[in-house]
Amino acid sequence: MALEGHHLPPIEGIRRIWVSLVIAIVGFVNTLEMSVAYLALPSIAGDLGVSPPQATWVITSFAVTCAVVTPLSGWLSARVGQVRLFIATLLLFALTSLLCGLANSLPLLIIARCLQGAVVAPMMPVSFALLLQAYPPNRTAQAMSISMVAMMCAPIVGPVIGGWLTEHFSWPWIFYINVPIGLGVAALSWQLFRDRESPRIRLPVDIIGLVLLCIWVGALQIMLDKGREQNWFESSEIQLLGVTSLVALGYFLIWEWYEKHPIVDVRLFANRSFMRGVVVNSLWAFVYLGNMLLLPLWLQQSAGYTATWAGLVVAPGGIAAVLMQPFAHRLLQRGGVRVLGSCGLAMLALSASLRAGFTSGIAPEHVLLAQVFNGIGSTCFTLASSMMIFSGLSQWQIASATGMASFARLMAIATGTSFAVTYWDRHTMLHRGDLITHITPDSSGVGEFLSVSPVGAEAPALSLSLIDRLLMVQAQTLAANDYNWLSVMLFIGLISLVWLSPGGAGRGTKNIDVSAH
Repeated sequence: MALEGHHLPPIEGIRRIWVSLVIAIVGFVNTLEMSVAYLALPSIAGDLGVSPPQATWVITSFAVTCAVVTPLSGWLSARVGQVRLFIATLLLFALTSLLCGLANSLPLLIIARCLQGAVVAPMMPVSFALLLQAYPPNRTAQAMSISMVAMMCAPIVGPVIGGWLTEHFSWPWIFYINVPIGLGVAALSWQLFRDRESPRIRLPVDIIGLVLLCIWVGALQIMLDKGREQNWFESSEIQLLGVTSLVALGYFLIWEWYEKHPIVDVRLFANRSFMRGVVVNSLWAFVYLGNMLLLPLWLQQSAGYTATWAGLVVAPGGIAAVLMQPFAHRLLQRGGVRVLGSCGLAMLALSASLRAGFTSGIAPEHVLLAQVFNGIGSTCFTLASSMMIFSGLSQWQIASATGMASFARLMAIATGTSFAVTYWDRHTMLHRGDLITHITPDSSGVGEFLSVSPVGAEAPALSLSLIDRLLMVQAQTLAANDYNWLSVMLFIGLISLVWLSPGGAGRGTKNIDVSAH
């Protein structure tokens, strides 16, 4: 490719600090936008006069379009130019956010969210490529850490910001707030990057590949979103979506591998380090995000925490992740990718094992301790897996590689969260059924509870309802513990995959050079 002979020098001085700040803001907003609408769904459903299940299409529409467009990041940046694409996505992000806030019906909001997902998708891969190009090769890990810190801060303050805007103003403000941010960052980015445009290549549009991509990703995302409420593959609709996605995926991979100008460069997987990094990172995301979804749900539904307290005890994990960044970078330099990744997974396994011992009366400090280990582990592992993914790639492959890795992670997150919720629901029913066999009117514990209950004598049915609630709480707790033990085994199993990667000894970044080739 013509790009291989064209290299951009690193940025020096105060300008590089501004570049880091801009990319950090983009990473923060991008990560925040993935989840902020969850908090406003009840308000959206009420204001637009739709049911909560219908309102979830606000999430699904964004996720589907984002998943479809993300792997196209490399093709788009080659055709449009990295800087032009980056500026355009920022401006369009501001515009589509405004449209989301102005929508006065669910169909209009869904259309606006589809457009927003399409412009957000390439934003992070391209910004990551621009960040890596701004740093010298021997400081690649530091550049990655900057992006990771921003993305880890979003889950800490995001729920607070979204909840406050929705409560004190209205749900459109979770979108309106993006308008000045998008415009301001676009103006600053043009000043920083206008002389660092990448060469443009006029590639033909791979129509067949694009259509196949839309079919299999769209079918898969809708299947994952609707599977739980339709009891998964017991529904003919879910079966059809699953078969459609699988068949279209097979055709897509074959077509893209042999296509001269593919819409998605699947040949990147011929790079063993990239393939292993993507596989390990995706498997981690599958397990990790399931845990992050279940913990606040369990705290509120079973442990009696309010939404505010659940957020407060979960947030220290993000704080620990941010504070761990410099230490993780030092460990990478001393021990290499394998040691750093293994330490991260060990910390994640330790955190999951602590959560596996939680009871419904768990004290906040015990949750906080598990979250601290979780934050430390996530920082170490994500830095190690990022180094694996980008090892040996040229700077002009970064956008495409980031898009592919982000796409794989998005699919793993969607699959993992669906799996986690389904696993929790089904194991809750199993444990509840087992507990019920030990509860009868003749049981001494039940009789004693009814005799001392203030409503037992006058309203025994109410007391039995309370017993049923207590059983459900215990069943949910046992099911959550089951999932955490499963997570422990999966995290430990991933350590063996980390040791298949290069970079096991000596300086962890010596073979990683984004300006190579």
